Amino acid sequence: MSNQSRETTTVTDDPALKPIPDSEAEWRKILGPDQYRVLREHGTERPFTGEYNAVWEEGTYRCAACGNPLFDSSVKFDHGCGWPSFSEAITGSTNEIVDRTFGMVRTEVRCARCDSHLGHVFPDGPRDTGGLRYCMNSVAIDLEQP
Repeated sequence: MSNQSRETTTVTDDPALKPIPDSEAEWRKILGPDQYRVLREHGTERPFTGEYNAVWEEGTYRCAACGNPLFDSSVKFDHGCGWPSFSEAITGSTNEIVDRTFGMVRTEVRCARCDSHLGHVFPDGPRDTGGLRYCMNSVAIDLEQP
């Protein structure tokens, strides 16, 4: 897990990508209160309350803030932690930042396109897929079905 620099997705022909606001005031206008708290203020939704915790449909999980593709549904698994869990992110879609809040050292996961907080990654995922668990907030992602 590395502390990567912020990257901008260069896919311009993806109709699901949303414009990125220039200010937090604009973000506040387009996101709902729960989304703003999680995505922009680095909050966390309560376990077992999120829309995608127990969803198993096929598709691509995208950043709820900007539409950036983040996870393929084929790597989603049931960890039992109460949040949607994925074994890997789409290459280049996320950045990982050291998070020292609440007296812990964790690895925060942010969208590489808009820098919104998505959740955290932990080293307790399935060993056969690399051992990572991307633990995401449901309000931070949207499932795009084929």
